[in-house]
Amino acid sequence: MKRLWIALALLAALLCGTLLHTWSLRGFTQGLSDALDEAQTLARADRWEDARSLTEEALQTWRERDVYLHVLLRHADTDQIYAGFQETLALLESQEYGEYAAANARLVTQIELLSEAEQLTLKNVF
Repeated sequence: MKRLWIALALLAALLCGTLLHTWSLRGFTQGLSDALDEAQTLARADRWEDARSLTEEALQTWRERDVYLHVLLRHADTDQIYAGFQETLALLESQEYGEYAAANARLVTQIELLSEAEQLTLKNVF
């Protein structure tokens, strides 16, 4: 009987850890998406330096959690998002709104999909 309780306690701890991870990741990715959306609004208003600064802040936020993200997520996904940040920053330099908007939209979508893939849903479990 003691083994059963230990096993249940371990399963409960794993479930709590999973829920905490998904909750934390959702908040983190939502903050990044909001910052990148705001940067796109600034670029549309020809405030390119402000947009670049906001995008660099979002990238710095991403880098601050780099170890956590690489440990708990697929490396290919995190590397693709990092590359998306680099592409977006390069296009901010050229100040070509159309290309920048498309790259920024791809980056926001990748970030949102990263969070969605970690959610505890039937679609992700099966």
